[in-house]
Amino acid sequence: MKDFKEKDIVTATVTGVQKYGAFVNIDDEYDGLIHISEISYGFVKNVNDYIKVGDKIYAEVVGINNDNNQLKLSIKDIDYKKDGSRLKRMAETKSGFEPLKEHLDIWIKDKIKEITDKM
Repeated sequence: MKDFKEKDIVTATVTGVQKYGAFVNIDDEYDGLIHISEISYGFVKNVNDYIKVGDKIYAEVVGINNDNNQLKLSIKDIDYKKDGSRLKRMAETKSGFEPLKEHLDIWIKDKIKEITDKM
C-alpha cells in the first residue's frame, strides 16, 4: 500500500459521477471522492461539466482514511487536466469594492464625455 500525505498530487481515473461529486480510483489500490465543493471555487451546477467517467486527472489529497484505503481529494487548486501543477489564485484585497465605489462615477462621466466628444 502506498503512503499518501495531505497536499500530495496523485493521478486518478474517474470511475463515477454523482450530483455531489466524483469517485476516482488511484493505482487500483485507493478509492477517492472529489466532493462538489472541491471541484471549483465557483458554482458547480453539473460535475460532468468538469470531469467525466474514464477521465485521467490529477487531484490533490486533502484527507486520508487508511483503514478503508480512501482519499478525500480536490481539483480546485491544481491544473487537474494537464499536469497537476498548482494554480495561483489572486489574493483578495482588504479594500474589497471600495475602489470601485470611489471611482465608478468618475469613470462613467469620463466615458460619457469620450462618447459625446466623438459625435
